[in-house]
Amino acid sequence: MAQIAELAARVLDDPERWPEDPKEAAALQRRMADRVHEEPLDVDGVRLVAGLDVSYAKDDPALAAAAVVMDARTLEVVERVTVTAEVAFPYISGLFAFRELPPVLTALAELTITPDVLICDGFGLAHPRRFGVASHLGVLLDRPVVGSAKSVLHGRHSVPGEERGSWTPMVAGRSEVVGDSARLAEEGAEVIGRVLRTRERVKPVYVSVGHRVDLAGSADLVLRLSPKYRVPEPIRHADRLCGERRKDYEQERAQDRSAG
Repeated sequence: MAQIAELAARVLDDPERWPEDPKEAAALQRRMADRVHEEPLDVDGVRLVAGLDVSYAKDDPALAAAAVVMDARTLEVVERVTVTAEVAFPYISGLFAFRELPPVLTALAELTITPDVLICDGFGLAHPRRFGVASHLGVLLDRPVVGSAKSVLHGRHSVPGEERGSWTPMVAGRSEVVGDSARLAEEGAEVIGRVLRTRERVKPVYVSVGHRVDLAGSADLVLRLSPKYRVPEPIRHADRLCGERRKDYEQERAQDRSAG
């Protein structure tokens, strides 16, 4: 069994990590946030990257998760896993990790190879409690994790330039666009992420540290993994697989209901 699979299975089996009460979940986030560790990410040394994503509708109990491992240099798919599950935690902003990580971990537990870095469609430090899904997963597994989101949950930021590779810092505070977030960072505001333009004249993505990576290295990796599209290739592949698997799962459920 791959190391990542063993770690994921062990975490899933610990009920103390998965409170059912939202207040207890938020309190657990606060306690675990102190365990997030930043360290330099050697982007040139990264060989395998796993993109992770989850697909569900707000009021639908059906959920699909995918893990897609890709070669970081060739962007060829090395391994992919999809799973389905029933939602076990309510839809509450800021607490998505308790809803999404159990199926993600189930998918990781089926991998036969261990990636160097995990990249989540979500946030790390760019979170009100500095403990989004990317940080949560990283601390649970003690593996390098990068957060790359398509929208903002928390953080003030400026709009980056239109050219690919342009970026501006995200600083702590409620989500809003400001005139010059770089100046706020220089004046001492807490930097929690980067707004990164991965394609010219296309909406940016929002990169943040999950665990055992640094912000500059995380942004560099995300840009390298996004040669053609806005979203990094591992996440884009995982998103597509999730959509396909959830559609199949919903059809299977409909057939079961008809047969019953």
